[in-house]
Formats: sequence, C-alpha cells, structure tokens
Amino acid sequence: MRDVSGDQEAVGLDTDRAVRWVAGPGAHEILHPQIVLGFHSLCLVKPVDDDDWYMGSLYDDGSIDCWAAYGDVYEALRGL
Repeated sequence: MRDVSGDQEAVGLDTDRAVRWVAGPGAHEILHPQIVLGFHSLCLVKPVDDDDWYMGSLYDDGSIDCWAAYGDVYEALRGL
C-alpha cells in the first residue's frame, strides 16, 4: 500500500465513521465501509458488498465525502 501510493505514512483507519458518496447527481448515498485507508487528508474506502474503491476527503470530525470511484485497490492507490 505504501509503495504503490508513495505515501509512507498511510494507515488503516477505523470503519466506524460516516461515509458518503457525493459525486453523483441528487441525494448523497451513504456508504458502509468495510476497509478505510488513510493518506493524510485523503482516504480510500472499500464498502461492504461493493467491489469498487472510493476516494474521498477525510474531515477533522472523522467523516468522509467520497468523490471518485475505482475498479480495484491498485488503481485507486495509483490515483492518489
């Protein structure tokens, strides 16, 4: 994870947090995270029952707004 992303301080984060998909039109969709990887103010989220990975902004209160989706974790890490 750290080698592919280039971020040597990347960490796994607690999944007990509010996560929303905000890139689509209309109402925001609530995502239920299975995995959350933190990269300073950015993060990657792998939701339960979803094969995609979502990139988003990590806020001071621990919540995440996701605005990009990737087909696999390698592609998502390269997108950082």
